[in-house]
Amino acid sequence: MPKAKSKKQQQAAGAALAAKRGEQKKSDLQGASVGMYESMTEDELEEMASTDRDDLPEEAADD
Repeated sequence: MPKAKSKKQQQAAGAALAAKRGEQKKSDLQGASVGMYESMTEDELEEMASTDRDDLPEEAADD
């Protein structure tokens, strides 16, 4: 299962997860969360959104 590599990625996964669960409108999603919503399962999003934020950088470094 995927783990978030940054706080922004974790936040985007949380927004996509909320939309998957019907707690938020899909049309309210922006940026990376749109792609995550369309390409990831609810279980994958839940795993990524639940990543512990304490040791994550604000943004992931580009490879």
